[in-house]
Amino acid sequence: MDNMIYILNGPNLNLLGQREPQVYGAATLDDITHDCSILATELGLQTCALQSNWEGQIIDWIHEARQAAAGIIINPGAFTHTSVAILDALNAYDGIVLEVHISNVHKRESFRHHSYVSLRADGVIAGFGTEGYGLALRRMASLLNSAGK
Repeated sequence: MDNMIYILNGPNLNLLGQREPQVYGAATLDDITHDCSILATELGLQTCALQSNWEGQIIDWIHEARQAAAGIIINPGAFTHTSVAILDALNAYDGIVLEVHISNVHKRESFRHHSYVSLRADGVIAGFGTEGYGLALRRMASLLNSAGK
């Protein structure tokens, strides 16, 4: 558990590489998962990468992480702006939470400017494309190292 990081991806992120490449780029979720796995190994971390279009499934994984993971990196997709339930689940999680968005949500539609997840997140990375996941893993390693975990 001390070095396990859950990487949770929300709705429509399974379509990365196909969906709006001008916004989200050409990398697929499999590409991101592969790159994160390699970087995690370099950082002394392990990853469990999961994606669901279902809010309840994401909540179940957050609950599971309470016993299984030292940190969560979450890209909640559109649930960012709508899900109090995901926020409540994250509030019941004691580890580090980092929020990632591929696009710069603050340059997009105004409804995307609010994040429920940010109310719990220890950090937010937005607008760095898929590189944001690597940045989040590096930050996670730094926070865990400074906490002595």
